[in-house]
Amino acid sequence: MLNQKSANFYNFFFYIFVALVIFGCAAQQQPQGGPRDVTPPVLVKALPANKTRNFAAKEINLEFDEFIKLANQYTEITMSPTMEKQPEYTANKKHLRIVFKDTLKKNTTYVINFGKGIQDVNESNVMKNFTYVFSTGPHIDSLSISGNVNNTLTQEKEKDVTVMLFPLKQDSLLFGKKKPSIFTTTDSSGNFSLNNLHEDQYRIYALKEASPDKIFNNDNELIAFLKKPINLKSDTANIKLNLFKQFPEKFRFSEKRFDVDGKMLFVFNKALQNPSLKIIYPADINNQKYVEFSKTKDTASVFVKYMNFDSIRVAVYDNNKPVDTTYLLKQKKETFTRVFNFKYNVSNDKLKPGNDLKITSNLPVDVIDNAQITLKEDSIGLGSSDYTLQKDTGNVKSLTLKYRWRQNAKYELIFNPGAFTDIYGDKNKFTSKKFQPDKPENYSSLTLKVTLPDTSKAYVVELLNDQKVVLETTPIRRNGPVVYKTILTGKYFVRVIYDENKNGRWDSGNVHLKKQPENTWVNEKEITLRPNWEAEEPIVVPREPLTP
Repeated sequence: MLNQKSANFYNFFFYIFVALVIFGCAAQQQPQGGPRDVTPPVLVKALPANKTRNFAAKEINLEFDEFIKLANQYTEITMSPTMEKQPEYTANKKHLRIVFKDTLKKNTTYVINFGKGIQDVNESNVMKNFTYVFSTGPHIDSLSISGNVNNTLTQEKEKDVTVMLFPLKQDSLLFGKKKPSIFTTTDSSGNFSLNNLHEDQYRIYALKEASPDKIFNNDNELIAFLKKPINLKSDTANIKLNLFKQFPEKFRFSEKRFDVDGKMLFVFNKALQNPSLKIIYPADINNQKYVEFSKTKDTASVFVKYMNFDSIRVAVYDNNKPVDTTYLLKQKKETFTRVFNFKYNVSNDKLKPGNDLKITSNLPVDVIDNAQITLKEDSIGLGSSDYTLQKDTGNVKSLTLKYRWRQNAKYELIFNPGAFTDIYGDKNKFTSKKFQPDKPENYSSLTLKVTLPDTSKAYVVELLNDQKVVLETTPIRRNGPVVYKTILTGKYFVRVIYDENKNGRWDSGNVHLKKQPENTWVNEKEITLRPNWEAEEPIVVPREPLTP
């Protein structure tokens, strides 16, 4: 038998073991994580109550179901009618206190619009379009304006767009200068509703902006408007607002600089129709400049062979008419680093069937040494007489290589050092490009059988890829086929521009001139092109919608 001392010893360890088991179990925790909170705060109590009549309080206290914070309160929260002294907004845990600093008008409906100003503390979930309404008289204004917002070019519904109202008598004073006191935000379907309005004449706008100031003051913002004011006497619904990017009214240089290779870059704030550029000073280098404009005609790259100047002044023209001038400063002994780079009209190392090989250099080419150029077919070098390589007319950075490409053959174009010399005397380093002709069966042809609603008017048919990028543009004025050959298999869409001024392209609007953009129509059907397929698709263009 165990003696008393041994029994006590075993009892001690037994209790220690039991304690470890109990505390070990107690220390177990619930698994961490779980679904992310995406629910915005919810109002649970308001003193005085929302939509109180004969309001006489000096402050408002709002209680929510979770801890809140205020975000951009000076741009998001507005009160209509506006007060000379703005209220004071203070958030504390689940409570928001609003203290009035000015006297309220008699018999007036007030609307406090919080916009996106109230968020929860943990996940910053926004309580959108929350309004607190009260009246200092026995009546609350109850008229409403509702509708939806689309994108003019994509015809898609636009969410999170600010829709705002200005009383007609204040429109010219406030729009584009101060934020509106009456506004709301579109939902995920592009719908909006402005409520608790009183009888008046209003201007309505929609604004998709980069910054949350609710002021149309940026060329990159999207704007929409109705040409005629709304004479609000009863609830008004089905307002259609079409967003567009307005072409800037005044031309300016948005960027200008010397790049590391000595190229001068001038970026415009808007595209020009037929741009040209002249060097005014030093005038003697104007004749030896090389100018390249981007496809969008809003950027000019200027190369000058002799760069021993400390400043340069250039003039930009459009359709041979002067637009603006600017200058760049440069140190006379400033050095630049130039390295030849080449681009090719191949995709995934495949050359489109029937195409010549287009080679584009990043630097203007002055001299070509054909002895340092080799074209290989299945690893066997071809003679220089088997193919032709020539500069493209009017573009000293572009070359075309012509050859009868063999299907299934593999090619390599080699530029040995010194194959090219640029206008500054720099020579290329060794470079090569491997490619092969793509198979014709990977391509299709597409014929659009277009029926127009009115052949006395002009239209533009655009072919878009599945990313809604424009691939082909075809102006038309009569019914008939529009044919696209050798198109990669994939998914495509068709958009039609109602070309009001018959210039073969889409023209934007101008909110200050009350000019709407040209209308567009996007065919909802997705066109799928399969390999080695000749597809036909009927396109029946509807009548142009009336522009409000």
